[in-house]
Amino acid sequence: MLILTRKQGEKIKIGENIEITILDISQGNIKIGIEAPKNIKVIRSELLDEVKNQNIISIENIEMLIGKIKKGG
Repeated sequence: MLILTRKQGEKIKIGENIEITILDISQGNIKIGIEAPKNIKVIRSELLDEVKNQNIISIENIEMLIGKIKKGG
């Protein structure tokens, strides 16, 4: 993991096409802007984790329903 210290207005480049800008720092929060090509997915990790958890729950529910159908109700 690369760890950097940045100030408001400073930027970080990732490769040729991705740029991260520190937009605001206040009250323990950092607002960042990410510029990336449209074919690069940018998503907050907590949202991705939530989607994965919901998918697991859905699969479990489907498997339970299939089991009930096979048993006749």
